[in-house]
Amino acid sequence: MSSALRERAQALLHDHHVLTLATQADGFPWAAAVFYACDGLDLIFLSKPQTRHARNLALEPRCAVTIQRDYSDWPQIKGIQAEGLCHELQGAERERAVALYGQRFPLVGRAGGAPLAIARALALVAWYRFRPERLYVIDNSLGFGHRDELACTAP
Repeated sequence: MSSALRERAQALLHDHHVLTLATQADGFPWAAAVFYACDGLDLIFLSKPQTRHARNLALEPRCAVTIQRDYSDWPQIKGIQAEGLCHELQGAERERAVALYGQRFPLVGRAGGAPLAIARALALVAWYRFRPERLYVIDNSLGFGHRDELACTAP
């Protein structure tokens, strides 16, 4: 994996905050936008277990994500497309995810200091890790439809 390409991918991941998660179950696709935090190329997010995308992931962990801004000029488009596996986190892995997410979104990370409505909502969520198996860096400034592929390996 090219270190320069990996650095470009990580910079894009750090510059954005919302991913679109594409899941499926029983032949029916679904997409949902969620805030995320980075752990290398892995993406951490939270969701209530009863959401459609969380229920889909419980049945089928293979999914895809896209990350990009809302561009109005095609040559400016930069972003990420990735496919991989997503799983719910438990134990120490969950605690690490909560800490990473709290660093990225301090309102969520304030130990005991989050507003009551947010603290109540956080008590009801599950934490997830998306681990890409294949990731594409999209950069139309390098040519229309330009994308470079990273074949990701488990850390």
